[in-house]
Amino acid sequence: MRVNPLTAVRNLGILAHVDAGKTTVTERILYATGTTHKRGEVHDGTTVTDFDAQERARGITIFAAAVSCAWAGHRITLIDTPGHVDFAAEVERSLRVLDGAIAVFDAVAGVEPQSESVWRQADRHGVPRIAFVNKLDRVGADLDAAVDSIRRRLHPTPLVVQLPIGREDGFTGVVDLLRLRSLTWSDGGPVEEGPVPDALVDEARRRRRLLEEAVAELHPLALEEFCAEATISAETLRTALRELTRTGEGLVVLCGSAYRDRGVEPLLDAITAYLPSPLDVPPVRGTRDGVELERPADPTAPLAALVFKVVTTTTGRLTYLRVYSGTLRKGMEVRDVGAGRNERIARILRVQADRLHEVDNAVAGDIVAVVGPKSARVGATLCVADDVLLLEPPVTADPVVSVAVEAARSSESGKLVSALAHLVEEDPSLVARTDPETGQTILSGLGELHLEVSVEKLRSATGLAVTVGRPRVAYRETVERGVSGLVYRHVKQDGGAGQFAHVVLDVEPLAGEHFEFRSTVVGGRVPAEYVRAVEAGCRDALAEGPLGGHPVTGLRVTLTDGATHVKDSSEMAFRAAGRFGLREALRASRMLLLEPVVEVTVVVPAAAVGGVLGDLAARRGRVAGSTMRSGTAVVTATVPLAELFGYSTRLRGRTQGRGTFTTRPAGYAPDSTAGRQVAG
Repeated sequence: MRVNPLTAVRNLGILAHVDAGKTTVTERILYATGTTHKRGEVHDGTTVTDFDAQERARGITIFAAAVSCAWAGHRITLIDTPGHVDFAAEVERSLRVLDGAIAVFDAVAGVEPQSESVWRQADRHGVPRIAFVNKLDRVGADLDAAVDSIRRRLHPTPLVVQLPIGREDGFTGVVDLLRLRSLTWSDGGPVEEGPVPDALVDEARRRRRLLEEAVAELHPLALEEFCAEATISAETLRTALRELTRTGEGLVVLCGSAYRDRGVEPLLDAITAYLPSPLDVPPVRGTRDGVELERPADPTAPLAALVFKVVTTTTGRLTYLRVYSGTLRKGMEVRDVGAGRNERIARILRVQADRLHEVDNAVAGDIVAVVGPKSARVGATLCVADDVLLLEPPVTADPVVSVAVEAARSSESGKLVSALAHLVEEDPSLVARTDPETGQTILSGLGELHLEVSVEKLRSATGLAVTVGRPRVAYRETVERGVSGLVYRHVKQDGGAGQFAHVVLDVEPLAGEHFEFRSTVVGGRVPAEYVRAVEAGCRDALAEGPLGGHPVTGLRVTLTDGATHVKDSSEMAFRAAGRFGLREALRASRMLLLEPVVEVTVVVPAAAVGGVLGDLAARRGRVAGSTMRSGTAVVTATVPLAELFGYSTRLRGRTQGRGTFTTRPAGYAPDSTAGRQVAG
């Protein structure tokens, strides 16, 4: 019986917090599989995936990079994703096209803030995961503590399949609990298999028993064998772990030290054994004329591919896509469903970070780059023209920080506009616009570092001298106390048919960052089509609030009454009445200015914690907690985003360069500097 070659394909992402070791894990996988012949090091700037000049200079992953390798007859495509919150959009776009993921955790720190964020992103996409607890050779490393933090903060059922041999600097290998065999590594040498060390035999058996009991609770066939035999065979355990990983009911946990090449080969075995192939995940879903359809991962099915990344290079435009079904061939004409236009595929390229290898075709399950499409954006669906299917695009987060950018020479303003258009095309989480009041060009993004990297990329790619103004945050306005029974009459007569609409509105606060519209009009005083027009007008009015022209959120509008004119009423008139009526109601309401806040986790030496707490208080931060860990203090606080500009420099100065911090969005909160404000 012929085996489907797609069963040997794995499309994976590497997910983790900053500095947990994602890139090092990727580099060691490439080295272990023979894809590279020299170990790349982050601190030396010699890694394959962090090939951008900014990544090497900063020592962090900024752009998701794809690489491929082979292991035990399987073809593995890995995407090394960023760990910094400012580049969460790169993670989101990658997860949209992946079938599985490796979550990397620091054996000392356990689950860190961005670990939680990327975990939740993977949850939303239903991506199966295995965990790799890294850096077991560090002082303070503790596998059990890391696993406990995974259980408490992420809420999966951890299924630990390895036992470390040695602690901290003495970490030399692991015990494979399925086969009860030891795997050890000497510096620079290959893995050596042997019996379990005598000192660990009892502990290994105890942990194997705990693993069997945990699996039996979750898997019916394993439970049946456990009850009948009082144990579970390695083969049954392996089958059960694979199924539990795919359903998300259990999380296989491995451990090692990627930097010292310990634990990489078992991780590769776990990738092939437990994580799904394109055939193991549900068929991709899309819509056609409003009807939801499925498309199987089959090279003979009609083509359906999703664009998840666009890069503009000196030699042209590269469009990265995941082929979900069908076969994509060089020279083929495809349909961009969203744009409604046809594109021709000139070249198909397999990606190895910044190196590209041309191929003649790509089939279902492949992640490739193509040359040819001129206008396909991130989230575009490419398929055959006679069998279209619109796939769901990745979610794009709203920008929260803005800077004013302008060309140093006025003669280069046109070149700047073109360069910004390319930048936004590559990164949809960026927004470039012209402020209608000031005439400034405003670039908005997900954080200070995000904008800093984007502007530097703009300068290096174009050679433009660009000046940057102080970042501005995206404020919101909300209703603290509304109004009832506000009457608005829209009457306009310019000759011929006029416009007439009469509405009565109630405005009240609504918990959360939402808008709700409802109608309590009875007796047909306002027809249904006019009610919808009033709602559309109210939504128009939310774009600019009365306090400072910021978007309005967190309110409920109720249409309680109204009147029509037999000739002059129309949907346009009622939409105008909704828009101007709500604006008038907001001016009469008690309004509140909201500012974006972030959750900040600061890690500093214990001696510096007092100064750090004082600085956070000066920045209007609310400290949520402080814990001590291995001689360092971990402080968690909620701080207005506007107060964090320049904080990295201040923190380094207070801690002699030893302090670090990470942030993640925490929504909006009242601006404590503005107080309650009454409009107009």
